[in-house]
Amino acid sequence: MAALTDWQSETYTALRDAHERGQLGHATLLTGPAQIGKRLVADTLAAYILCHQPQSGFACGQCRACQLRLAGTHPDLRVVTFELNKEGTKLRTEIVIDQLRAVSASLALTPQMGGAQIVIVDPADAINHAAANALLKTLEEPMPNRYLWLLAANPGNLPQTIRSRCQKIEMPVPKRESAMAWLKSSGQSAEAAAAALTAARGHPVLARDWLANGGMALRARIDNDLDLLAQSKRLPSEVAEAWMQEDPDLCVRFAAELAVDRAAALPPSNAGRALATWFDEANRARALLRTPVRPNLILTELLVDWCRKMVPLNKERRP
Repeated sequence: MAALTDWQSETYTALRDAHERGQLGHATLLTGPAQIGKRLVADTLAAYILCHQPQSGFACGQCRACQLRLAGTHPDLRVVTFELNKEGTKLRTEIVIDQLRAVSASLALTPQMGGAQIVIVDPADAINHAAANALLKTLEEPMPNRYLWLLAANPGNLPQTIRSRCQKIEMPVPKRESAMAWLKSSGQSAEAAAAALTAARGHPVLARDWLANGGMALRARIDNDLDLLAQSKRLPSEVAEAWMQEDPDLCVRFAAELAVDRAAALPPSNAGRALATWFDEANRARALLRTPVRPNLILTELLVDWCRKMVPLNKERRP
């Protein structure tokens, strides 16, 4: 299991200490940005609670319980996540009712190894309506030594009836100083780390991944594409085709954030309002990219709208 970062350790220690005091609730909602480390914290805590002989606040990694967990066969640990569809051709995009009914049945049983029983639902904000109703019944009937942990980047997608029955723990992005220290410890220069961290809105894991996998270079290309479109030097269809060769969702994410940055640098004006409006359009486009609608059509329409808003404003600013 990967080592915890400083900010992950803070959350882990708080949860572990709550468990030691007998104050860890039956159901915990662990929230925070995607990729910030919620799952690693949950896995580390599950390992500690299930371990027969924990050492220095962590699982020993050697006992029978740890061996079963590491093999993925511990009978008292269940992870609920996306499963294959009925045809077995692709992963579902929702957590469905049958999965949550299985959770209820599991938690009704006595822990097989005599300790606790733990269920991790990740991502919990992908639970559909029918599954949420099934989960609610489980939350209303807590049992001793049964733990249900819901991991969510967008907890607002969960019904209030579920959120209100959970102990809430937030795992935010760390302070910039901590994030910078972590990035530099992984071999990044201070200048590159600072630029990536700003682009990632303070999210150190995203910043590291973008530096390692060409994300920052892609962001610069997206910025240039937006300039060329606004100057009528490229066609929306051409840019859309180029973005299709990359990660379309990441391209639109970068474009939306760059639009916000540009709007923030402008005084209140038609340009600023146009950029803010286009940011909303870009986020709607990101949602559509997860549907069966052809992504090239989504991207082209979005970029046509960028030209429609920005080309007239560029002409207004010319001397």
